[in-house]
Amino acid sequence: MLPLEKVIFMISKDLLREVANNQKSDLQRNASVLERSEIKDLPLLRSHALIISGIRRCGKSTLLVQLLKESFPEAFYLNFEDPRLYGFEVVDFQKIDKIIEEYEVKDIFFDEVQVVEGWERYVRQKLDQGDFQMVITGSNASLLSRELGTKLTGRHVTRELFPFSFAQFCAFSELKMSSESTLDYLSLGGFPEYLKSRKQELLHQFLDDLLLRDIAVRYGVRDIKSLQNLAVYLISNVAKSVSGNNLRKTLEIKATSTIMEYFSYLEESWLFFFVPKFSYSQRKQLINAKKVYAIDTGLVTANSRSFSEDLGRRFENMVFLHFRRLYPEIYYFTEKGECDLVVFDRNGLVELVQVCYELNPDNLKRELNGLWEAMKYFDKKEAILVTLSQEDEFEKDGYRIKVVPFHSLA
Repeated sequence: MLPLEKVIFMISKDLLREVANNQKSDLQRNASVLERSEIKDLPLLRSHALIISGIRRCGKSTLLVQLLKESFPEAFYLNFEDPRLYGFEVVDFQKIDKIIEEYEVKDIFFDEVQVVEGWERYVRQKLDQGDFQMVITGSNASLLSRELGTKLTGRHVTRELFPFSFAQFCAFSELKMSSESTLDYLSLGGFPEYLKSRKQELLHQFLDDLLLRDIAVRYGVRDIKSLQNLAVYLISNVAKSVSGNNLRKTLEIKATSTIMEYFSYLEESWLFFFVPKFSYSQRKQLINAKKVYAIDTGLVTANSRSFSEDLGRRFENMVFLHFRRLYPEIYYFTEKGECDLVVFDRNGLVELVQVCYELNPDNLKRELNGLWEAMKYFDKKEAILVTLSQEDEFEKDGYRIKVVPFHSLA
């Protein structure tokens, strides 16, 4: 007779089939009404797995529904975070094989599969068999890691998914892109579910759930209160420089290494981005303080404990997210002055970006000087300064700065 604990966690083929059918019906019924434009750029190759990663509730389910409706109506779909699948192990993929044989399908969609240790072996096996379309989605950035590339022997393409962009927010809210709608977006952010209800308690609960489920449970964090305090501190201080050593003292956490571990957990869960100071030295990038940005300005609005509105820093966070959607490699630059965003693609420097909510006589010189300095350092002849609503141009020594309103970037 099998030990009792083994019997409890055995998953039958009939249960897997029932769960998969129920989940697919629920997915198609509950998805957002706004289609995601990102579907146009998804590379679907039967020789490679498509991996889509992004924070919870950002619209991955809607994207899957679009794919199912438009291209793969008969696909097998399974979300591994269903409580009925607790205890699912690698050997249980054999039962999935039998189900897809019965259904005679070659298209497989897995959601949150990273909770199953060793899942990569099964995906690689299906790719090796040939003629299978594998689509993987999840809410942990480990799905985009270099280690994954090794495990799948390079046979995958990856895409990131964010909450609504400004253009998508305006389409969803039926607003024209303008300075006024920019302020709405700055306040509300881009989580589709929240935009439907406008109830801030959803964003409060979302943050709590993410810290508990995606971090504390997944990584075995015992000091949950310190993790929560750190997350709220970072949300209240977006667009500021942070370091593990300083926060250890501020938050009274015993070890700097603990802070750094929490940073990595928060980043892998897509809640924050930690942007390094630009340096040609990898070592200096690692030791210098990083600027922190949150995944969504609505999440900041709802959960920040800052006593002022901090429009300038939230505005910078919003501009950062615009460029981060387009380019994964961003730094800040600081010497005598500071340039907020130094944006790279695979071919090199793309853009130097300064961010200022509103230019005025008190800040104009500081904002321009920081950007001039970066332009000369990188020998970049043109750069942009993003504001809420102002437009202007400045030239000096053959360098030109163009002042543009945020909505013109969309």
